[in-house]
Amino acid sequence: MAQRLLVIEDEPTLSRLLTYNLTQEGYDVTAEDHGSAGYDRALSQDFDLILLDLMLPGMNGLDILNKLRVQGVSTPVIILTAKNGEAEVVQGLKSGADDYITKPFGVSELLARVDAVLRRYSNGDELPQPEDKDGSRIILGELEIYPLKYEVTLGGQSISLRPKEFEVLLYLAKKPGVVLTRDDLMNAVWGFDYIGGQRTVDVHVSSLRKKLELDPESVHIDSIRGVGYKLVVKRKTPHHSS
Repeated sequence: MAQRLLVIEDEPTLSRLLTYNLTQEGYDVTAEDHGSAGYDRALSQDFDLILLDLMLPGMNGLDILNKLRVQGVSTPVIILTAKNGEAEVVQGLKSGADDYITKPFGVSELLARVDAVLRRYSNGDELPQPEDKDGSRIILGELEIYPLKYEVTLGGQSISLRPKEFEVLLYLAKKPGVVLTRDDLMNAVWGFDYIGGQRTVDVHVSSLRKKLELDPESVHIDSIRGVGYKLVVKRKTPHHSS
């Protein structure tokens, strides 16, 4: 079955171009040219990916994205933005977008980004609901975290973390694949009244990265420039006995 894509773009020529090229690649494409209609469509139907313009009539792209995430819609989103839209890109990533592409863009770049996001989800890099029901263990690929014991193993090997390093990892692990801002991490781990700067977060993430190098193909922390960090994890590969 073809993967279903929703294009929310109000510029007719670009919308037709997107629809044509994505259809040629074998995707099942639905297009909407109005923000409210696009939001309703995304909320009422299942899609594998949404291509979302930020400047739309009726409801802008950031509002659509925020409302979808509040409603629990986790469909991956690539935002389409103007060349000078860096602030909107940052806000979009904070709101849960998975990638962005700057206008004008080439068809090859578009197709590559669509393919990359779809593969990331189909390969399990983004893992929903990683936590056991009783909260005693989080399993993400080869990474296992025991919140009550402040213990972490990666590929079966124990990793020694300082308490704040553990808490940073735990916060990232509860939302795998989601971009979390430095403020998010600062408030969650150090508290709202902490007087230190965001550099504290960067130092702890840097230290965490070094300790996770035990198995970088299984788990790593990505930096999102100007925004924050996200934990990227691959599923465990089943071992078959010979």
